[in-house]
Amino acid sequence: MSGTGRVGSIGRMGSFKPTLTWHRSALVRYRLLPWWARVLLIFAAARVVTTILILILASVQGHNPWTGAHPAYFDYASIWDGNWYKIVAYNGYPSQLPMTAQGHVGENAWAFMPVYPFFVKLLMLVSGGPWTVLAVLVSLAAGFGAALVFYRLMKHVLGDSSTAMFAVVLFSVAPVSPLFQLAYAESLYTLLLVTALYLVVLRRYEWLLPVVFVMALTRPSGLAFGLFLGLHVLYRLWVRRRDPFPVGQLVAVCALGVFSVVMGLVWPLLAGVVTGVPNAYLDTELAWRSSYIGYQALVPFTAWFQSGNWWLGTPGGAVVVALLIIAFGFSLFLVSVRRIGIDLRLWVASYGLYLLAVFFPQSSTFRILMPMFPLLGAVAIPRSRAYRVSVVIGCILAQWVWLLICWGVDGSDWTPP
Repeated sequence: MSGTGRVGSIGRMGSFKPTLTWHRSALVRYRLLPWWARVLLIFAAARVVTTILILILASVQGHNPWTGAHPAYFDYASIWDGNWYKIVAYNGYPSQLPMTAQGHVGENAWAFMPVYPFFVKLLMLVSGGPWTVLAVLVSLAAGFGAALVFYRLMKHVLGDSSTAMFAVVLFSVAPVSPLFQLAYAESLYTLLLVTALYLVVLRRYEWLLPVVFVMALTRPSGLAFGLFLGLHVLYRLWVRRRDPFPVGQLVAVCALGVFSVVMGLVWPLLAGVVTGVPNAYLDTELAWRSSYIGYQALVPFTAWFQSGNWWLGTPGGAVVVALLIIAFGFSLFLVSVRRIGIDLRLWVASYGLYLLAVFFPQSSTFRILMPMFPLLGAVAIPRSRAYRVSVVIGCILAQWVWLLICWGVDGSDWTPP
């Protein structure tokens, strides 16, 4: 009996040996890859997982305003705002604003910046390819680029390649990471933003001008980035004794800050000139929140409280918003968050302040929070394998929840991504 048991045990162990050897060999080969190849491999694997989730959802998707039932991947990846970008690519922007029966400005293309749709249109003219395919491929390529720059940024601020690489994992599987393969401008904007942040961290201000220019016409960002550069100047002046701030750099950053603010105002001004309505852009943006609170003038720093009261009732909603603001402020001083460096924390604070001033939270809030991706560096710091596996699994599950609630269309759906 004992002899039989010994032989069986050896046989079972032997059956695992090739598997263990293969895993070790694959791990060795992975570690021998250059950093950029590892980043691309991680990002590609994440996109495979997300593609599977999207295809599952598409297989049960019924007829909707953009596609028939059970749409193909590229068609399904181009719905919601992807259709607005398609309208911009084919028709440009209206010179006459659409009006509702009550005399208010209706939803229209001026809410969507031109760089992404016009770039895809250029590729269509050059290649002859269809919008649905090229729009998604542009997002995918920009996402790959953003992952590469994000690794360099995290490596610089965290000083550890292993933690920086895990930050890339989180960047690639984050709850709203499906946007890297959908017909939205967020992926291209993320590439531009992470590049701009990396240049600021490296103090390579001379390269910022074209990035800021294109970025401000890809997603609304000029005002937030201008605020960030202003805070960056104040901080560098404060610590100039231990971190010299040459006059040339001071002048360059101040000029860039002003330029960014101007770029943040260019699109609203252009919309006003083309349509003859000075508040064309602002009224267009307000049209999207009218289904919640009706048509109201924008009063800075009130929208979050209006939204809180709409969702949770008065005054409980406002109290919850106030607590969220306090928690957000305190979070920027956590030890792990401080590890990502003052510049990235100033960006997160600036963008958070910008959202507090102008944004009305609803189902697209998760997408709008995407530019706070530098915080993933803080989440990546703990080295526990159980922690890291749990976080990755949690992110993938959160992707599914986001896709199910926001991307999937259920009748007259009011939960846009």
